[in-house]
Amino acid sequence: MANYDIVIRNGQVADGTGRKLFAADVALKGDRIAAVEAPGTLRGDNEIDAAGKVVAPGFIDVHTHDDTALIDNPGMAMKASQGVTTVVCGNCGVSAAPYVRPDVGHWMSLIIKKKENLSASFAAFADKVDAAKPAINGAFLIGHGTLRINSMGDDLNRVATTGEIRQMRELLDQSLEQGAIGMSSGLFYAVSSHASTDEVVEVATPLGKWGGVYTAHMRDEGDHILKAMDETFEIGRRVGAEIIVSHHKCSGRSNFGRMKETLPLFNEAMKKQQIAFDVYPYVAGSTILRSDMLERADKVLITWSDKVPGLSGRDLKEIAEEMGCSMKEAADRIQPAGAIYFMMDEKDVQAAMSHPGAMIGSDGIPFDAHPHPRLWGTFPRVLGHYSRDLKLFPLEDAVRRMTSYSAQRFHLTKRGEVKPGFYADICIFDPATVIDTATFEKPISPAKGIDTVLCNGAVVWRDGKQGDGQAGRALKRQEMQAEARA
Repeated sequence: MANYDIVIRNGQVADGTGRKLFAADVALKGDRIAAVEAPGTLRGDNEIDAAGKVVAPGFIDVHTHDDTALIDNPGMAMKASQGVTTVVCGNCGVSAAPYVRPDVGHWMSLIIKKKENLSASFAAFADKVDAAKPAINGAFLIGHGTLRINSMGDDLNRVATTGEIRQMRELLDQSLEQGAIGMSSGLFYAVSSHASTDEVVEVATPLGKWGGVYTAHMRDEGDHILKAMDETFEIGRRVGAEIIVSHHKCSGRSNFGRMKETLPLFNEAMKKQQIAFDVYPYVAGSTILRSDMLERADKVLITWSDKVPGLSGRDLKEIAEEMGCSMKEAADRIQPAGAIYFMMDEKDVQAAMSHPGAMIGSDGIPFDAHPHPRLWGTFPRVLGHYSRDLKLFPLEDAVRRMTSYSAQRFHLTKRGEVKPGFYADICIFDPATVIDTATFEKPISPAKGIDTVLCNGAVVWRDGKQGDGQAGRALKRQEMQAEARA
């Protein structure tokens, strides 16, 4: 009998590449996949019967704000329960490192519950993640907004000076050297909205040197989306970096149907540059509460409010009626706060999701009191609702968009495929029953049909319960690049 730690038998393998399902046994040894062989040929003392199930790579959530959740909540049940084994953090221009300010601003609340989980250097932050022994892996971007706060203080309503740009660039260079995988921007947000294209390019210059990716929450996802796309492509081109457009959407009722403009623009740009984008499978987004977004949304739900407790999950329109004021005035009264905005067209969401350049990211905010259901439901929703029920794309392609394609775009070496020598990140699910159960009314709810999830060979979710696996780690750029060369 071969010396395997775990053998997964009787399953149908979706290997992550888009290849048709095939029957195979999968053997794990340590943190790696040791063998993928014909059914009945592998044996081990610890076997998992996957009859009637699909054996897939663990899913990669390419757009998260889980930076410090990996430390505060190392079990990461909201992701492990979906089959997610790796999260890409530091998106939208906000990251937990490098952060040297003595205070924590409202904007940083997207990713933090405890100030001590922020770090002055990326190396120190990665050490905190590893020390927490999380259930799943984290790969980390450096936020342009975080760099701005470090270098510019509270004087952010302007373009950075030459000296400030140099300081930001040096911090990014240091972070990439220490293992960060790229830089994110959030030019949509007040922290960075006054940054010029040239500023972002000059700060992001080290990306070309280190092979880091550039991810962008674009300056505009509404009326001026095409101009914002051109700016994003220009930044990547000038820096020499691969581009990921974050949570691609056409925001606001006046922009419904504009995927027929944005997707051809992606197609043309993809002929000249390495560009991809991520999508979440919902018509509502979620971020901090902003008065300028209210008119674009058909409905606004409050996710949290520090000033007025007890509003989580409530409709802002009803809150305003109780206060006897306009929705804008109500929003001002309850700040700081977070919100869910219903502002996208279902046909646009489906068009974006089915594009060849699309991968899946949840964009869930882990510390919201009443989070968007995408925090718990994104990946099973893609598999169950969009692939199985609506037949938007085959199951094998759904898995590809959540595994190998994501790993390739973010250079996560030897992840995203069920293949000997790759890391033992595995999700076993029932294709007939897998579905999200999280709703806008009750958003904290594990999915159905996710049978067993392993990260680096350790069980992190099984039979609807959290496993005891603690083999997750901070995935560092230089280590993955060295493994790719080996």
